Parts: sequence; structure tokens; C-alpha cells
Amino acid sequence: MNAGTRIISVGHYQPARVLTNDELATMVDTNDTWIRERVGIVTRRIAAETETVADMATAAADKALAASGLAASDIDLVVVATCTSADRSPNVACRVAAKLGIPAPAAYDINTACSGFSYALASADHAIRAGAARYAIVIGSEKLSAVVDWTDRSTCILVGDAAGAVVVGPTADGEAPGIGPVVWGSVPERSEAVRIEGWQPVFSQEGQSVFRWATTTLAPLAMQACERAGVSPEEIFAFVPHQANARIIEGIAKRLNLPNAIIALDVVESGNTSAASVPLALSKMVEQGQIPSGAPVLLFGFGGGLTYAGQVVRCP
Repeated sequence: MNAGTRIISVGHYQPARVLTNDELATMVDTNDTWIRERVGIVTRRIAAETETVADMATAAADKALAASGLAASDIDLVVVATCTSADRSPNVACRVAAKLGIPAPAAYDINTACSGFSYALASADHAIRAGAARYAIVIGSEKLSAVVDWTDRSTCILVGDAAGAVVVGPTADGEAPGIGPVVWGSVPERSEAVRIEGWQPVFSQEGQSVFRWATTTLAPLAMQACERAGVSPEEIFAFVPHQANARIIEGIAKRLNLPNAIIALDVVESGNTSAASVPLALSKMVEQGQIPSGAPVLLFGFGGGLTYAGQVVRCP
């Protein structure tokens, strides 16, 4: 049994193509001002037609693995959070492991939509602490552009494609845990509020219903993650929620009242990337030097299901 785990390194990947609000306005009845005012998004990245969820996941994981100082052979668990993989088998985790040359890992996908990364991180934390694994790669990867209706202005303005990844390992003897206890759950009776359904799936949601749920009920749950980690709101250095839209993020942050925290708003340049959004935003903040090593960061994902999950982590 291990006393605790920590995030060792981070990595992310975004496709090359940038889709602006002005370009969207040539595709559907919308405009830059309307989009900025309602969801705060300015640009988003769109994957090439041949670029898969596994391709993006591999790119992000490769970057995180390179930054960890570990070899592929050190990894014995690969967990991928996604709700947009086109294939049911093999799973994305096995494809990533094959591409990276990771020998014989436990490998599985998790689908809780936009909360998926925090669910996956918690499951890896539990596995390592239980002695079932030693080093894990945890990835969120989504290709929402493949499941959106590009004629529906209420949803097509939101989505982007991306992947984010972290390498997780055990803490040293006597070192405090770097990944705090998870707070997770769901509201299954509200599961119809966010959907990607059918053999040719299309993303749809009850936007106002999701907005009200997120802005009125999630802040106390996120605060529970701080309490379980033994970290006060004043100590939180950064808050990295699911990048649903800027208005939701601002609403949750206001209710949380984290007086010293940087609030991640990667949604402005990346759009809503579902399970990729939390590790993508975290990786960018680390890469840009916005969060010092060891600083407490509150992660919180929420979305389809309706599901939610969050934990406090120490920045690598």
C-alpha cells in the first residue's frame, strides 16, 4: 500500500486548425459579439478529419511522459477519459499504449463526459495507493467536432478538440499526498440534459438547465474537495474547472470565493473540450509558469450524466 500519489508531469495537444467566431458566422446564423457575450469563447481548435481521439491522446501522453523522466516501460496503467471515441474496441487506452510502446499495462477508458478526467485521475490514484499499479498515465481526449451539428448555433459555437495528460506516481516516504480525496457523484435523473446519442451520434444539451445546475449546486461540492484535502479556500492557488463556458466558470468561482486563486479560462481560446478541458488548462498553466511547483490546485469537472468530480492536487 502506498501512502499517497502525486502528479509528476503534464502534457497537452491541440490540433493546428483554429476556428474563429467570424468563420463560424459564415457557417451558421451567429456573430462574434453574440458568442463572446453568451459563452466567452473566441477561438477553438478543430481536428483534421483523419485525426482521431487516440492520436490526440497519444500526443498529449507522449509529452507528459517525456517530461516525467520515466520510460514507457515504467508505466503499468493507462486510463483515458473520453466520450467521443468513434470505436468501441479496441479502447483508446490500448491504442495509446501501443503507440507509446508501453508493455502490458492495465488499460481502460472512462466515460463520464466532461467530468471524465477527474474520475480517471481518482481511479489511478486509488489503484496506485492500493498497490495495483505504480505509475499511470491519465488522459482526457475529445473530438467533439465529429459529433456536433454544425447547423445548430446553440452547440456548434461551443466545441473544440484537444487532449491533456498527466503522469501519476507514488509519493516518497514521508511526503504528503499530492492528489487529495475525490468528491464525485451524479444526478442520474437529470441524465437527459446532455446527450451524444445514436449510431451517428450528435451532441445536444438543455443549455439553460445545465447552466442553472452548474452555477447553483456545484460550488459547495467543489468546496468539499478542499475540506477533504485539508486545504483552506485561501490556500488554493488556482481553480481549474471544466471549461464549459466562461459564464458558468465565473458563476461557480464567484460562489466558491477563493480569494487568492487564479481562475483557469482556457475556454476563451480552446472552447469546450469536454474531458480534455481540465488537463489541457492545467498543462498550459504549468507550461506558462503560472503555478509554482507544490502549490495546491482545485480541479473540478462536471457535465453529462449529470456527473461531477473534483480533487485538490499539488502542482508538479
